[in-house]
Amino acid sequence: MKWKTINLPTRLYLISAIILLVGLSSSIWIYLVAGDDSESVLGYEIVGGNAYLVSPENSKKYVHDLKLIGGSAAVVADQFSRWFIGLWHGKSLAFTVGCIAGFISLGFFFAARIALAHLKSGAHDENKRAGS
Repeated sequence: MKWKTINLPTRLYLISAIILLVGLSSSIWIYLVAGDDSESVLGYEIVGGNAYLVSPENSKKYVHDLKLIGGSAAVVADQFSRWFIGLWHGKSLAFTVGCIAGFISLGFFFAARIALAHLKSGAHDENKRAGS
């Protein structure tokens, strides 16, 4: 397949499919290889027969001290920061990679749709001009 013989929308559709395929296969591989992040665990809390990890940032003392030092905004900023950092580790990284690949693939897909619409409208305009 030669790139010069393929029109722009077809190229963009192909790029979109390749990005989606590579991104989703990478996210599946990351999910299967990634381990659980339980390095900073203080202990376990058993509620209703289920064991939950207790990390330092979820302890009442940590939240209380943080609220005393920086107020409620510091607590919210700390929670947001830990959530954002958590997106790039372990199994959540797999979901992050999959979502990013999906959004980039959708971008190329919509660009191909727009290019195809412009090609069709351009051909339609040329036919109208030729007939006048």
